[in-house]
Amino acid sequence: MSQILEKPKVSVVFRSLNEEKWFGAALEACSQQICDDFTYEIVLVDSGSTDRTVEIAKSHGVRVIYIEKSEFTFGRSLNLGCEAAEGDYLVFISAHCIPTHRYWLRNLIGPLRNGVADYVYGKQVGHEVTRYSEHQIFAQYYGPVDIIPQHEVFCNNANAAISKKLWTQYHFDESVTGLEDLVLAKLVIGDGGRLAYVEDAPVAHIHEETFTQIRRRYYREALTLREIFPEVQFNFGDFLRYFAAGVFHDLSEALNEKCFISTAPEIFIFRFMQFWGTYRGHNEHRELSKAQKESYYYPRSQRNKKTASPPGENGAILNRHDSATTK
Repeated sequence: MSQILEKPKVSVVFRSLNEEKWFGAALEACSQQICDDFTYEIVLVDSGSTDRTVEIAKSHGVRVIYIEKSEFTFGRSLNLGCEAAEGDYLVFISAHCIPTHRYWLRNLIGPLRNGVADYVYGKQVGHEVTRYSEHQIFAQYYGPVDIIPQHEVFCNNANAAISKKLWTQYHFDESVTGLEDLVLAKLVIGDGGRLAYVEDAPVAHIHEETFTQIRRRYYREALTLREIFPEVQFNFGDFLRYFAAGVFHDLSEALNEKCFISTAPEIFIFRFMQFWGTYRGHNEHRELSKAQKESYYYPRSQRNKKTASPPGENGAILNRHDSATTK
């Protein structure tokens, strides 16, 4: 009598703060995944939502884990989700990211199951509400072909996967203000592990940020980046150079796409906030106070709204795009 092999289990871990606008669509896309040869569960780590996020999660049978806003960091919330997860593989996706087809989950964990990678991230694309420059950033960093293995230290937990065994070995750094994925990726590569990028595991990553939130996002990430890669410097000349290059690129694309007039003002402001936040984060040397940490992780504009909308070269590392409060 042949032995019946148990199917591997996947745990999809979401993090949320007032994500009701897109979370239902994300869960619906997850429910449509083709998973004949594995099973999956969904875990949500919520950091104090005051809208219908938790209600939506429970209506879809999602297991909800809570973290106090005073205890929140990106790494700590992920560790809580991973600790609660029962799967052999851990998949991370933002609550404002929507898988774009039914093979997203299978394709994302494929390199892990095949033993060709230890840490995998998938493609991200924009949405109809995405700002023009952010569309360009997605196109730049999430290309049309797989990279297996990937030798550069780049990863993004808005759409990523690792094995439970790997997480048990490392855990995520709970002290950093962002880029906990890059911190882990650097450790994995340093210990001889392998990263991978999977093109055919895409999600639509939906950012609806104010320009101030965009600046805060890049500022926060730069604080961590200078700790991960102290050799990476970003001076005022770099700010001017990257700002000019970003604006020139986006305006050129907009001209080709015949949307120059409608997008030009937004392009200038977005790229300014992006690189000004990066410059300030790299050049302000100070510890974050409790009040400042709360303003970055849990901005007052979110707390006061009953229903809130969800928020290469060294330059490739400098220009990550994660939400101001959740990835």
